Amino acid sequence: MKLIKRSIFAALVPLVFAMSSGSALAHGDVKCTTEPKEKWRPHTELEAKLTKEGWQIRRMEKTTSCYEVYAKDPKGKRVEAFFNPVTFERVEE
Repeated sequence: MKLIKRSIFAALVPLVFAMSSGSALAHGDVKCTTEPKEKWRPHTELEAKLTKEGWQIRRMEKTTSCYEVYAKDPKGKRVEAFFNPVTFERVEE
C-alpha cells in the first residue's frame, strides 16, 4: 500500500508544478510600454484611479513592462489585468 501511495505522490508532484507554472508563463509576452522606468507613474496612482472606477484591488505587481493587477472589476468579475504604467491604459493579452 505504501508503494502505491508513493507512486501516486511521485506522479502528482510534477503535475502540480507544471500546472502552476503554466499560468505564470501564460502572459509572459504582454508588452505594455518600452518607456524607461523613470517615466512610469506611481502604481499607487493607478490603484487610486481603479478604486475610484469601482475596482476592488487584491494585489498589484510590476512586470518588466506593465503593472499587473489582480482585482474584481466594476462588474464584480475576478480579473488579472495589465496596464501601461505610463498612460494607465489597459493592455489586452
